[in-house]
Amino acid sequence: MKGSKILLVYLLLLTVLGILTAWGCNNTATTDAPILEKSADSITLLPTIDTNKIGSDSFGIMVRYGLRLMYNTAYYIGPNGKNGKYLGNKMNCTNCHQQAGTKPYAFNLMSSHDEYPQYRAREAKVLTIQERVNNCVMRPHNGKPLPLNSREMIAFVSYLKWINTFVKDDKEYAGKKPLALTFIDKAANPYLGKIIYTQHCERCHGINGEGLMDINGITYKYPPLWGKESYQPGSSMHRVIKQAQWIKANMPYDSATWDAPILTDEDALHVAAFVNDDRIHTRPTPTTKDYPNPTEKAIDYAMPPFADTFSTTAHKYGPYEPIIKYWKERKLKPTY
Repeated sequence: MKGSKILLVYLLLLTVLGILTAWGCNNTATTDAPILEKSADSITLLPTIDTNKIGSDSFGIMVRYGLRLMYNTAYYIGPNGKNGKYLGNKMNCTNCHQQAGTKPYAFNLMSSHDEYPQYRAREAKVLTIQERVNNCVMRPHNGKPLPLNSREMIAFVSYLKWINTFVKDDKEYAGKKPLALTFIDKAANPYLGKIIYTQHCERCHGINGEGLMDINGITYKYPPLWGKESYQPGSSMHRVIKQAQWIKANMPYDSATWDAPILTDEDALHVAAFVNDDRIHTRPTPTTKDYPNPTEKAIDYAMPPFADTFSTTAHKYGPYEPIIKYWKERKLKPTY
């Protein structure tokens, strides 16, 4: 009898905890579509956001919509979008800007609102924050630009302004920039990268890089890495160094962290070379040409003309140290 009472109390506690947990999730939910990624962040080096602090006024309403757009971009503005058809694929902003742009070393966006307008070498002009948002809509999402006065653009910018308030005065916080890599003294090798991809990446992104569509059919649980539904050339992810930095800090998604990576620097470079090997993987055709000034071109942006004597293959796969040395000897500033 005593054991039965203890069991009954235990079951009641589980029920109460389940109700509280469900209430907590519903109370903090910010979308009428499922959020496909956890937003909790245990990294203390980076400023963290608290969605409970989003106001209930007109600005807060736009911030909440901006947050929903970050997590469920395809649902709202994808090819079959509820509120517009602007994207050319079904990926979400948070596929790259993880945790809606607040995760460290994952193309973090927390200070971006304060940093625009700014000069961008890729376009060789000063861009507004709205133009930068549309860059992502057009390149990784292979879409068409949002109208600058649209509800969606205002929501994106409102959200970016809101998360910026958590940065305060520390503009160079840890996790803002990509995780640093030590370059190898040889070219990144797509064939070695395929082995690493098979071991660590294929289970989620598929044998053909096709990704895994969510059961709702609206967007991807795991995004495609190449093919017509993936990002186009000109995207940051299409650069081997840039992608390798991101991969090392974030992949495999269920085991790697920035301070305890699974892949080595060399592994990350090899697998990024495989994913971005245009000789074997097709992509959407880019609609724009980037970096009109070769002396401002990222060294791993493998589209001529170049400000040096290295080949397109060298710019694509490395080794990168000789290129960096060449630039520095000529008082040029290499970027990557």
